[in-house]
Amino acid sequence: MSAAESTTEPEMPGIRTLGILGAGRLGTVLARLAADAGLRVLVASSREPALIARPMAAIGAEAAASASVIDASDAIVLALPLGRLQELPADAMRGKLVIDAMNYWWGADGDRPDLNDPRTSTSEIVQRHLAGSHVVKGLGHMGYQDLEDEARPSGAPERKAIAIAGDDPGDLRTVAQLVDLLGFDPVVAGPLASGIMLEPGAEAFGADVEAGELREMLERFPSSQRGIVVARARS
Repeated sequence: MSAAESTTEPEMPGIRTLGILGAGRLGTVLARLAADAGLRVLVASSREPALIARPMAAIGAEAAASASVIDASDAIVLALPLGRLQELPADAMRGKLVIDAMNYWWGADGDRPDLNDPRTSTSEIVQRHLAGSHVVKGLGHMGYQDLEDEARPSGAPERKAIAIAGDDPGDLRTVAQLVDLLGFDPVVAGPLASGIMLEPGAEAFGADVEAGELREMLERFPSSQRGIVVARARS
């Protein structure tokens, strides 16, 4: 699949049980969308599972301990503050498909130059920590309010799009199918390094647009202010 290519595959995804690490606003919205789509959804937070069991049950998801979520899930969404990356158990997540929805926010993560380096995308940093996992950037560039409000069936007019980035074509197909199942048109931005086009500071971050417009944003990235900063840093 080429950069900024839209994919619409009718097959059900290989994901039957979706794990979500993080029960904040983004994690809760994604859990509801996935449960509404018919997936089994397991959610873990920094608190005891019993403390989030009732709100999770109300949206069709199950609260569980992080270890159980990781073990039982076909794919795991990271909906945590990026600054907590080192807490993720790399050995336990080995071989897992990991969807990185995290972004660097100084307000939540503190002053972390290591997480704000234009020479690398934050998803590449995640991949280095989770060296044995299959990391795909996705589900983190659209605001949680828009995720909640804009989900539409496949083929619906004015359906909005979500971009993903990853190095393995099979992983991208699986995550693209999940995006479609959640109610959005998937657009492939490119390899994992291209995930920087979906981070804060890029035009696509916060975008609530259709696939064609999202592709145009990605194509404009090299000439954007953020794109020029990234190109200079990487040269």
